[in-house]
Amino acid sequence: MSLTVLAFLAFLPILAAAIMLVGFRMPAKIAMPIVFIVAAIIAYFAWELPLIDIIASTIQGWFITFDILFIIFGAILLLNVLKYSGAVEVIRQGFTDISPDRRVQVVIIAWLFGSFIEGAAGFGTPAAIVAPLLVALGFPALAAVMLGMMVQSTAVTFGAVGTPILVGVRGGLENPELTQALAAQGLTFADYLQTITANVAIFHALAGVLMPLFMVCMMTRFFGQNRSWKEGLQIFPLALFGGLAFVIPYYLTAINLGPEFPSMLGALTGLAVVTFVAKKGWLLPKSTWDFPPKSDWEKDWFGQLDIKVEEQQRKDAPSLFQSWLPYLLVAILLVISRLPQLPIKGFLSGIKFSWTNILDTQITGSTAPLYLPGTILVIVSLLTYLLHKMKGRELQAAFSDSTKVLLGAGFVLIFTIPMVRIYINSGMNPNDLPGMPIAMAEWVASNVGVVYPFFAPSVGALGAFIAGSNTVSNLMFSLFQFGVAERLLMSPTIIVALQAVGAAAGNMIAIHNIVAASATVGLLGQEGNVLRKTIIPTLYYVIFVGIMGLIAIHLLH
Repeated sequence: MSLTVLAFLAFLPILAAAIMLVGFRMPAKIAMPIVFIVAAIIAYFAWELPLIDIIASTIQGWFITFDILFIIFGAILLLNVLKYSGAVEVIRQGFTDISPDRRVQVVIIAWLFGSFIEGAAGFGTPAAIVAPLLVALGFPALAAVMLGMMVQSTAVTFGAVGTPILVGVRGGLENPELTQALAAQGLTFADYLQTITANVAIFHALAGVLMPLFMVCMMTRFFGQNRSWKEGLQIFPLALFGGLAFVIPYYLTAINLGPEFPSMLGALTGLAVVTFVAKKGWLLPKSTWDFPPKSDWEKDWFGQLDIKVEEQQRKDAPSLFQSWLPYLLVAILLVISRLPQLPIKGFLSGIKFSWTNILDTQITGSTAPLYLPGTILVIVSLLTYLLHKMKGRELQAAFSDSTKVLLGAGFVLIFTIPMVRIYINSGMNPNDLPGMPIAMAEWVASNVGVVYPFFAPSVGALGAFIAGSNTVSNLMFSLFQFGVAERLLMSPTIIVALQAVGAAAGNMIAIHNIVAASATVGLLGQEGNVLRKTIIPTLYYVIFVGIMGLIAIHLLH
C-alpha cells in the first residue's frame, strides 16, 4: 500500500471528527463513538492490527480516561467547596477590586494564573481549574472554556515541571547511535536536550508574547455586546506587558536552568508584576469592558455548572487570603510532588495499579492515582473544609454536585481516549507499516522538501490534536522530525524544537482536552463550537512559528 493511501486512511477518522463536530455541530457524545469505530475499522483492515490489540488499546485508553476524569473531579470539587464556603464570592470581589474590567481579569487569571498551573501540573489541569473559576467570576461558560484552552499554548512545553521535554523529547529521541555521535563531538545528550530547550523557549517567547492580547480579542469578538476585535485591542498596552512579563523570565529560566521551571517562574513573576501595575491603574484603557447582561446571552454560552452565589455575602465568609489559600496550597503541593530532587515524587508515582501485557499483547495500562493532580485537589478540598470551618452538609453537597458533572464527560472520553491509543499502537502491526500518525507525518515530509520547517510545527500540533498531549506528540514524532532534518540537511535541534512548540499549540484543539474542560463547567455538547474558536489561535501559532522556523533554518543557521 502506498504512503499516500496510508496517510489518507490515517487522516480519515480526524476528518470525520472535524466534519461531525465542526461542520454538522454534533455533540461529542454522538461523534466520538462513531470516530472510534472508524479508527478501529481502518486499523483492523488497512494496518491489519489484530482485534485483540484493538481491544487491549481500548482498555489501555480507559486507564488514561480514569486519570483525566479524576483531575476533572478534583478541580470541580475544590471549586464547589469554595462556593459553599463563601470563598468564590470573596475571590470575585478581590478581582473586581484589582479591576472590574474583564479584559484585565483575562490577562491575570487565564493567562498568568493558568500558565502557573500548567507549569506545575500540565495534562489539561489549567483548563480544569481556570474555566470553572472564570465561570464563578461571571464569565459565560463557553468563553471560559475557550480561554482555558488558549492557556494551553506557550506554557505547555515546559508544563508539568518540564515533562514534555524531559519525558517526551528525551524518550522520543534518546538512542545509542545519537549518544555515540554526540560523544564524538564532545557533547552529552543532556547538552543536546538543553540546546533544544533554548530553541523551544525563543520560538515560544516570540509567538507567546501576543497570546494574552489574542485571548482578550477573542473574548471581545465572540462574547461582547458589539462583537468587536477593536475593544480587545484597546487593552494592547497591558496585554503586551502581561505577555512580556511572562516570556522574558520564561526565556531566561529556560536557557539558564533548563526545562523544569520556565512556565512556573515566568507566570509567578508575571502575576506579581501585572497585578501591581493593574492595581495602580497603569496601562489600562479609559473605559471598562464587561459582558452583556445575562438576559442577552446566547443559550449556548451557558453551562450546567451552577456557581451562583448568594447576593448577601456570608457573615462567616473567609478573608481574601483564606479564600485564595486553597489554590496556593494546590500550587505548592503540585510543585513539591513534581520536583525530581525530592523523594515524594518517587513515592507517589511508585504506587501504581497496572495491567501488564493486556490480554497477552505488548500493550500495558497503568495509573498512579496518588501522583495525579486530582489527588492533590481532593486533599486540598478536604483541608479547605477544615480551614473554612464548613458544615458537613456543605461538603456533602459539594461532592454531590461534582459527581453529577462527571457523567457526561466520562461517556465521551471512554471512546475518545481509546481511539487515540489505537492510533498510537497501530505501529505494532504485523506488516511493519508505519503507525497511523507517522504515516501522515512521513507523507508531509516527503512532499514539501526545503519548506519543511514551515510544516514541522503542524506535525507536532497534529500529534497533540490526536493524543491530547504535548508529551505524547513528542514521544511519537521527535525521532521522525530528527530523521527528516538529517535527510534534508537541516539543524535537528531546530526542527525538534519546532515539533515541541507545535505540539504545545495543538493542545488548544485536542478533542479530549476540550471535552475535559467543557465538563468542568457543564458545557457538554458544545465541543465543535469551542473547536471552531480555538482553531484560530492554533493556526496563528503554527503559522507564525513555522515562518520563524524557515527564517532560523535558511537565514540564520
